[in-house]
Amino acid sequence: MQDENCIFCQIAQGKAPTSKVYENDYVIAFDDLHPLMPVHTLIIPKDHYRNIIDDVPAEVLGQVFAAVKEVARIKGVDESGFRILVNTGKDASPTVPHFHVHILGGGPMPRPNDQDWGPAASNAQ
Repeated sequence: MQDENCIFCQIAQGKAPTSKVYENDYVIAFDDLHPLMPVHTLIIPKDHYRNIIDDVPAEVLGQVFAAVKEVARIKGVDESGFRILVNTGKDASPTVPHFHVHILGGGPMPRPNDQDWGPAASNAQ
């Protein structure tokens, strides 16, 4: 299942260029075009799912998260540490509506509760 208008589907099909980091039959991983950290790699399923709760088969979920270990090793953050992030729904502000996992690393990061989460946060002033 593909969405012809989805840039991640185009990447998965080899129709759009990317800096591929890892690939298997289910997923492809590539570096983010606008990295937030020295390591910022995305893992996407090759089939189109809008988000993690879009009836993604358990096998695909397993393949996506199994790829985290490989990508972390390839990118050299498996020992130093990294963060994985999945945005789901409009309040999470995903930029592409195709289920994907961000791997962020390569340096110290603030803890999530040390960040300014905006006026909707429970710790808003």
